[in-house]
Amino acid sequence: MSGKVWLIGAGPGDPELLTLKAVRAMAQADVVLIDDLVNPAVLEHCPSARVIAVGKRGGCRSTPQEFIHRLMLRYARQGRRVARLKGGDPCIFGRGGEEAEWLMARGVDCELVNGITAGLAAATQCGISVTLRSVSRGVTLVTAHTQDDSPLNWRGLTEGGTTLVVYMGVAKLSEIRDGLLAGGMAADMPVAMIENASLPAQREYRSRLVDLLEDAQRFALKSPAILIIGDVAAAAQQALLAHSA
Repeated sequence: MSGKVWLIGAGPGDPELLTLKAVRAMAQADVVLIDDLVNPAVLEHCPSARVIAVGKRGGCRSTPQEFIHRLMLRYARQGRRVARLKGGDPCIFGRGGEEAEWLMARGVDCELVNGITAGLAAATQCGISVTLRSVSRGVTLVTAHTQDDSPLNWRGLTEGGTTLVVYMGVAKLSEIRDGLLAGGMAADMPVAMIENASLPAQREYRSRLVDLLEDAQRFALKSPAILIIGDVAAAAQQALLAHSA
């Protein structure tokens, strides 16, 4: 028998940000493999499925990727319908591409289902538009953690002139600050730190690049968190202040 695997983006946390397509796929699932950052509340859409936690989180004990591969393959070959739930979007720092490639190479029917990525949700939840005419010509999504621990091209990121949305950066705040400053970014560049985006526990703090490390310590910033670096952070703050006035 041949089953199917859906690689589903469960969004940033708020269950209301699930897509209709994600909900329909989850309703068909026999088995759900759920990542650590997925809000368990979304499981109401697959009440009869077997749920298996396969969390992967920086600094914590994680489920090996190869084990997750084998688990999906095993259930698919048993004819089961598998929903692999990932936080945000499966193809934005979610390993969705490599999992899809691995499964399809073994003849497994696999479908990617988009979700709202945490970087976008974090910005909009705080009134920030990551692209804004006359302020930002575009947006660049980057992760502070690379597979081989190689440094990012900080000068290239600075010279690109786009809003930077940094994922998984809490443990590398010093490297981010120093790299961007060395790359030529202005010391007073606005930074927004957003923790637990879209959830009731969401917190935010506005800072400047030069003060990033000290302000993060004062704020007690913890993962999961997103950094929005660019003039749009200040533009949003000014708009909110003007509205309040």
